[in-house]
Amino acid sequence: MALHKGLGPFESSRLRPTEAQGAVKGPDNIMSGPSAERTVFVIGLALLTFWGVARLQRTLASRAAVARIKAERAEMPVGARYPSADPILRSKVDFTLWSTGRVAAYEASLEQEKDRPLAILRVPKIALEVPVFDGTDELTLNRGVGRIRGTKQIEQLGNIGIAGHRDGFFRGLKDIASGDIVELEVAGSRKQYVVTRIQIVKPEDTSVLSPTSTPTLTLVTCFPFYYVGSAPQRYIVTAVIQDSSQRE
Repeated sequence: MALHKGLGPFESSRLRPTEAQGAVKGPDNIMSGPSAERTVFVIGLALLTFWGVARLQRTLASRAAVARIKAERAEMPVGARYPSADPILRSKVDFTLWSTGRVAAYEASLEQEKDRPLAILRVPKIALEVPVFDGTDELTLNRGVGRIRGTKQIEQLGNIGIAGHRDGFFRGLKDIASGDIVELEVAGSRKQYVVTRIQIVKPEDTSVLSPTSTPTLTLVTCFPFYYVGSAPQRYIVTAVIQDSSQRE
């Protein structure tokens, strides 16, 4: 049925002149003119204020988290910041940037059985040295970092995805830059990669883990680094093999 045929008794052409003149003003008339503009302006201003307050609260919460972590680190005895040597790395883990919860989770993980690591990942610029295990379950990421299943195996050519916690081993990635060196040691053989790209993506964007023809390391962690709650984005560091002679 056509729209104009469904208007029935409310169709303007069927109203008698006296009825049309005495009809109650509709919404279009009520909302016209300066009063409508003021209403729209007030609503817009209210929404903008709400957005600004929410953004300010997130910023203040993140800054408070950073300040709290720094204060906790300052109060922590030096021996606690650098505990006994990691049983795999045989070196001490620097907890300076870590959250207290992540430190506790790491220490608890040392008491649980874990397979031998696939490799050792190092980033000299940020003094990072961490074992790489297979998978990304909670125990693995508390104990070290993990190869993302579905990406290339450690000794295969292509794109190897490695994930770590933003408040633990991978927090130092915030200070990394293009041109920095990333090393991967496997069975005593060490290969060097150079950082070529750093990007921030949505969690559902898995294109960063797509296969590559060039040997590549893709480091993945949550972002922002000091976000309070479940971080809404992912921080991606892409590094490619530095020397063609290391491709084999």
